[in-house]
Amino acid sequence: MQNTIKTKSGRTVIVPTPEEDAAINRGIAADPDTFEVSSEDFKAMQPFKNRGGRPRLDNPKESVTIRYDAEILTAFRSSGDGWQTRMNDALKDWLRTHRP
Repeated sequence: MQNTIKTKSGRTVIVPTPEEDAAINRGIAADPDTFEVSSEDFKAMQPFKNRGGRPRLDNPKESVTIRYDAEILTAFRSSGDGWQTRMNDALKDWLRTHRP
């Protein structure tokens, strides 16, 4: 019988048996691209541990709520993934020749 645990989110995780765990560790040890991080290397990484995520942008985008006509949204959405970036680019292009 498999040993399982439930996570806080309600997912069921199957815990490997000791034999499976040993086989996994043998596979890791045999992988030439895997290495143990030394305690010195690990300490060198510590300053970065609380900075997770992407680096901050010089000009970050700002989240706003705005209403557009349905036909405008339909046109941009029908152009596929990246429609919001294309809409942003269209507004930037308009600003080059117009004053808001």
